Amino acid sequence: MKRLLLSTIFLTISWSASHAQDLSKAYTDIESKVVEWRRDIHQNPELGNREFKTAEKIAKHLKSLGIEVQTGVAHTGVVGLLKGGQPGKVVALRADIDALPVTERNDLPFKSTVTTEFAGEQVGVMHACGHDTHVAILMGVAEVLAKNKQQIKGTVKFVFQPAEEGPPPGEEGGALLMVKEGVMENPKVDAIFGLHINSQTPVGTIRYKAGGIMAAAQSFTIKVKGKQSHGSQPWSGVDPILISAKIIDGLQTIISRESELTNEAAVITVGKIKSGIRFNIIPESAEMIGTIRTLDYDMKDHINRRMKEMVSTIAKAYGGEATCEIREATEITYNEPALVEQMLPTMQRVAGAENVQLQKAITGAEDFSYFQKEAPGFFFFLGGMTPGNTESFPHHTPDFLIDDSGLLLGVKTLTEMSLDYLNN
Repeated sequence: MKRLLLSTIFLTISWSASHAQDLSKAYTDIESKVVEWRRDIHQNPELGNREFKTAEKIAKHLKSLGIEVQTGVAHTGVVGLLKGGQPGKVVALRADIDALPVTERNDLPFKSTVTTEFAGEQVGVMHACGHDTHVAILMGVAEVLAKNKQQIKGTVKFVFQPAEEGPPPGEEGGALLMVKEGVMENPKVDAIFGLHINSQTPVGTIRYKAGGIMAAAQSFTIKVKGKQSHGSQPWSGVDPILISAKIIDGLQTIISRESELTNEAAVITVGKIKSGIRFNIIPESAEMIGTIRTLDYDMKDHINRRMKEMVSTIAKAYGGEATCEIREATEITYNEPALVEQMLPTMQRVAGAENVQLQKAITGAEDFSYFQKEAPGFFFFLGGMTPGNTESFPHHTPDFLIDDSGLLLGVKTLTEMSLDYLNN
């Protein structure tokens, strides 16, 4: 057994060293193309379920590489299938392709000046979360792998996903719709990898975490019913604004007094409250909307149950009525620990062990989680901040900025993770 294990390790090391040498020229050749693609996509952003030109660009590139292409998946998604020189497992690689309704505020030569209508308003459109880099990176990975497909033992499925930021109101979209339409089947995916550029992580750095790395996101609507009365005679009515205030206060005790925060973080946020029309009228009703973020399934179930109990009980205590509706947005982005352990040596070899860093979970959310419900997945963060930079701008802001020099590491990492997963 020991001799067999040593032989396996030797073959793995030999394979990794030989294919890394073979691919070095391919990486050199692809970098300028990836930067050019990224800048073009950045200058021509499109919102979720409307990524028509972006999808056309992706499909044209994949077809030019001899990759089998399917378009119109989940409205505007593109899926490419690359069969290797030998049969084997199937690995999927995902990039999200949509932009945000944000007006760009920097002076880049490839700055977006695109505008469109969103929610009844004229808005700017910007790749303010780095999805342009994700598309360009995966296009680069597709080219490198297609030119070296004889080295591949198995199949690579390239998943270019629309509407990660959410579909327009009244429409389906994103990863959930892709899953519904069978993207993880035919052929069935054995593992899926994805990355996210990060404007506050230095170029050359990769950050990861086994288990829950990003939160499940849920939205909620609370409707409170009181009894309208004159503002000078509150005793003749039931004040839904007072009840709403007590509910907001009570909800926070679920986090601060009932949730085991040493296990994982959790958040309940009320983002909007609407009630009343005039200064001297106690209104009849109030409505609140907000979000719940959880990183543990048991905690999620507990918080959901207690919110519904607490909302109705508090309202009743003050003479009113209230309901709480909770809707799913994304699941927990859960990195399968065994897959992380398997792929960590590859990441350390490609980026350098000192540049692959363990991170804490974050309460942001990602619909990559829906793919992970269908197959083991590994989602990690790629550095996009210029080294030594003292001011970095957060995602989803007008000043968001990514250093192009960080893209090649993304190409290398996804390429080598795919090859090592399939061939070892």
